[in-house]
Amino acid sequence: MAIIGIDLGTTNSLVSIWRHGRAELIPNSLGTFLTPSVVSMDKDGTLWTGTVAREKMHTQPERSAASFKRQMGTSHDFRLGNHIFKAAELSSLILKQLKLDAEAYLGELVEEAVISVPAYFNDEQRFATKQAGQLAGLKVERLVNEPSAAALACRNQTGEDDSQFLVIDFGGGTLDVSVVECFEQIIEIQAVAGDNHLGGNDFDMLITEYFCGQHALDFESMTMSEQNLLLKKAEQCKRELTASQAAMMNYLYREDELGLFLTTADLVRICAPLFKRLEQVVFHALSDAGKTMEDIDQIVLVGGTCKMPAVQQYIGHFLHREPFLAGQPDEIIALGAGIYGGIKERQSDIKDIILTDICPFTLGIGIIDRNNARDHIMSPIIERNSPLPTSKSGFYVTTRDLQTDIGILVFQGESMHCSENLFLGELNLTVPPAPNGQEGVVVRFTYDINGILDVEAENRHGDVVKKLIMNEHIRMDNQELEQKMQELEQLKRPAREQAANQLVFSRGERLYMELLGDDRQVILNLLNWFSGVLEAGSPAAIAAARKKTDDTFNYLESKLYGGV
Repeated sequence: MAIIGIDLGTTNSLVSIWRHGRAELIPNSLGTFLTPSVVSMDKDGTLWTGTVAREKMHTQPERSAASFKRQMGTSHDFRLGNHIFKAAELSSLILKQLKLDAEAYLGELVEEAVISVPAYFNDEQRFATKQAGQLAGLKVERLVNEPSAAALACRNQTGEDDSQFLVIDFGGGTLDVSVVECFEQIIEIQAVAGDNHLGGNDFDMLITEYFCGQHALDFESMTMSEQNLLLKKAEQCKRELTASQAAMMNYLYREDELGLFLTTADLVRICAPLFKRLEQVVFHALSDAGKTMEDIDQIVLVGGTCKMPAVQQYIGHFLHREPFLAGQPDEIIALGAGIYGGIKERQSDIKDIILTDICPFTLGIGIIDRNNARDHIMSPIIERNSPLPTSKSGFYVTTRDLQTDIGILVFQGESMHCSENLFLGELNLTVPPAPNGQEGVVVRFTYDINGILDVEAENRHGDVVKKLIMNEHIRMDNQELEQKMQELEQLKRPAREQAANQLVFSRGERLYMELLGDDRQVILNLLNWFSGVLEAGSPAAIAAARKKTDDTFNYLESKLYGGV
């Protein structure tokens, strides 16, 4: 069976496969490659994912969820009507849809996937991603860092064997920067840096805040529908600034027509804090790799946010080098994941390619802080940017006379103070009572290629404890996982072919909310007519009716965004 590659994105997700000597994107039921990472649930319990769910975000925001990737590995709850989901469960619904799309396209069952994750995803976020795959019915033995997947795809496209890349992966919700060396059949990640809360969504939010400031609006006092529509207008304005140097942002707020004229220069000024954060991450990656821009052969931009001319120009300005926009930047990571799926399958044409990765964070244990009994000092065992897989150890002794056990607190992060790092878990090992410092343990960390940590501790007498680090408050055990899989399987899912027809109604309802007067009557008449075609029409008649509604909606939308 084929192994698919999945880019599980904050804004959009894609699926690909390696076959016939190349990575190939797989279309969804609507015939497009990008599937919005949005989930919505109707009042009758019908579950929608992708484009239909994105339209429903505006008409039923209390029953919809988006950008949940930012909450992966946390205990944050998302409420869709009467149902409550964690981010991993919502992600599993997107993964399940991608799995079904792949099976329909390939004509065979799909049971395994390689899933890309931000390089700066921590241990909890990686584990949550693997569990999302399991909940979707996929075996996920391999997670690949997004910039590593991008480097794999870029190397495959350019065919360049010996070169140093600076890969800037700027997506809808996360930023990853990697320094990559390619030589012969080896792609080596030398350093990574990132920000899991910096992406295109943040540009939308700052544009929205600026718009509210210009019109004395209180964003927090708006309804969820009003907020979502305003954010959509900001995103549309941002997209227009991708194609031109100026754009008009129009918003109908409680029957008041509000407008704002923005230029690319305005965008750079408004979003200056985001650009400075981008700059800091880039220089952090270069510093960790011990490189300067003189060592870099090419700056490669991937991720949808890199389509923005303002982003490209800013990167070129502070690095004094023209960056290279890789193909369709929002497709590159998915293609790289597909290539890695082919490598994992041992496909003859790429089986000899080796991709090496690194640990993005320092891993260590907390030791007593003599100056602050309420905190611990971080004692690193595996330093950030160590090649993976890796296994390293440290020796630690008792701190009190007659101490009978040693508690090993495991942390992830770069701060000297453990309270500022991520607590991953703990284990305890007994030791015989003895004077302070005479008994101790060897603590070994084993960090695998997926970024999953295993901890082992052994005392002087051969007693050993082992633990796959788990945060019981967040991670599900096998029994809980099986139960959750059954619950998700019972959710009411429409047939794949229903998505195109439902999209007509969802888009019409959203446009009705945004428009006024005669335009609303046009939409009502069109939806009533389309309902009649669905009841009595043939597949060909329904397809023709969808085309007519799409054309009319496109016209109305162009009016809405100032195109007519």
